[in-house]
Amino acid sequence: MKQLANRFTARFGMAGAIASAMLFAFPAFSQDSRLSLADRVSRLEQQAQKDQGGVGMVNQMQQLQEQVRQQQGRIEELQHQLQQLEDKNKAQYVDLDSRIGRLEGGNAGGAPAGAAPTAAPATGAAPAASSAAAGNPAQAQGGNADPATVQAAYDVAFKALRAGDYAAASRDFRSFVQQYPNESLTPNAYYWLGESYYVTMNYPVALEAFQQLLKQFPQSEKAPDALLKVGYSQYELKQIDAARATLTEVGTKYPGTNAANLAKERLQRIQSAN
Repeated sequence: MKQLANRFTARFGMAGAIASAMLFAFPAFSQDSRLSLADRVSRLEQQAQKDQGGVGMVNQMQQLQEQVRQQQGRIEELQHQLQQLEDKNKAQYVDLDSRIGRLEGGNAGGAPAGAAPTAAPATGAAPAASSAAAGNPAQAQGGNADPATVQAAYDVAFKALRAGDYAAASRDFRSFVQQYPNESLTPNAYYWLGESYYVTMNYPVALEAFQQLLKQFPQSEKAPDALLKVGYSQYELKQIDAARATLTEVGTKYPGTNAANLAKERLQRIQSAN
């Protein structure tokens, strides 16, 4: 009986120890579970932040792509404008080159109307100046400078123009008209001074040169071309109404001339563009 009681007591003690161990272990298990849940919540929050950051990056990427598209459009627009300027400059250069070519061609078999031979002596150009100077005694009489010196100065300027050195040409022609304001070659110098500025798209200064030619030498054989270029310059300066009036005047004052034909063509282009 005593043995049975001892065995029962031993088993009961073991059961109590097991129960005590379980009681002590349960809070620890519960704490581990709570920590695990907190970790999971933390990870979820971190993931959410990453997702939000990803959305922000996507939005930034879309904005950058839109900016790139806008810049590409602007670049294409600028390229188009540059091409237009290059085409216009090329057309002006071709026009000037053709005029110089006609002038050079005239040296072999007689100078064309309005063109002063670059190698002819100044005395040979005097009749043209006399006939062009009606009502302008100073022009008819000419200046007091040595004709050979005048011709040499003109040739220097014209050589620069023919070589495409428009800065030197404009400088030399301006110096010429200042030093020789009433010589037989002065109207031509004014005209080529205007051309040297026109071909480089310096339209305000070109306009002044052409207008000065018309003011000082209204009867010059260069007057039709100068009036034509006044209209061209006005058009390039967006003075559309003035350009129309000037180009119409070219056809009225100088009918049948090359300048009149060119003025008619430009008027038609202006009309179709507007």
